Amino acid sequence: MATIMAVIPMPLGYNVKSNTSSATLRSNISRNRKSAYPTKLGFHAGFISGYALSGTLLGKPDFGLITSPEIAAATRIVCAGAPMIPIIVDAETGGGSALNVQRTIKELIAAGAAGCCIEDTRLGNRTDARVTSGKKGLSDAIARANLYVEAGADASFVEAPRDDKELEEIGRKTKGYRVCDMYEGGVTPLHTPEEVKAMGFHLIVHPLSTFYASARALLDVLSR
Repeated sequence: MATIMAVIPMPLGYNVKSNTSSATLRSNISRNRKSAYPTKLGFHAGFISGYALSGTLLGKPDFGLITSPEIAAATRIVCAGAPMIPIIVDAETGGGSALNVQRTIKELIAAGAAGCCIEDTRLGNRTDARVTSGKKGLSDAIARANLYVEAGADASFVEAPRDDKELEEIGRKTKGYRVCDMYEGGVTPLHTPEEVKAMGFHLIVHPLSTFYASARALLDVLSR
């Protein structure tokens, strides 16, 4: 099965469904100073990546080590630095039980987030949580994504399609608004916004592009 992220809107006056007539590029944001750049460059929204946040705060990969309070604290800083655009947050698994998820949502609202992604992953916090037994796979993930949309999720994100055929299948079979991420080094083929739009997606997230660029620049400076 693939990891599903149900995108949940928050009542902050932002319409996270805006600009869905075309694929919208959302820039990743990791810290406060960087949060002003997407606004100046004309991006419609920003996305706080859990992977980038874990790397920035802890120096660790996205293994589920980052906590909900840490995510909320970073969100507050980013939203303060970019008050004119909606910020969507990777809230990981929501923090635990249903009560933890409620607390996470309330803290992100208070921090200024316009929306968040919550993972439905049965195998722990992994970039690709699809099992390889063949009994459950992409079709199971698509079915669960549709259940979330029917229950009221603003959009769905079936993560880690392995090729264009799977991307197109997700674009055809999932209901409502569809999110797709394009990140360097992942299993999903990289495409332009126009190509992803043609496959049926409404929102594109580049969760690691600026993080990788910042890390490369840091290494270059320190190695001089």
